[in-house]
Amino acid sequence: DADGILPNIAPGVLMDGDDIGRWLERQTQPGNWAQLSTEQQERLSQLGVQPLEAPAPAPAATRTTKGPGKAEQAFQRGLAALAQWVEREGSHRPVPRGHAEEITVDGETEPVVVKLGVWISNTKTRRDKLAQEQRAALTELGVEWA
Repeated sequence: DADGILPNIAPGVLMDGDDIGRWLERQTQPGNWAQLSTEQQERLSQLGVQPLEAPAPAPAATRTTKGPGKAEQAFQRGLAALAQWVEREGSHRPVPRGHAEEITVDGETEPVVVKLGVWISNTKTRRDKLAQEQRAALTELGVEWA
């Protein structure tokens, strides 16, 4: 009736007991819009319904310190612990899940304990997210799944 364009329907407008104004308002929220199928988005667009613009993300805090982030530091510590294990035990012997390895870390006065068995398990689970250099380092230590 409105030339294919949906008129403004405010929240509180009911149809068969459903608040279609509120429903329509929810559909335009960026998070909800993203969850709609492509067909649903197209059908709403044909009626003149468009998603609201998402607020610009807050600027990311810039790191004031140079060097690797926490995740990279954790990976490097795990890698050092694995290298120590391989040197002592060989690459043929698997690391038990409960094994912890003490390593020396630059800048630390005390040895650092790395839960190597857990680290290997977690790294294997997340292997698809590893950088090529990380995979290469693991392969060099004899890790087959890397």
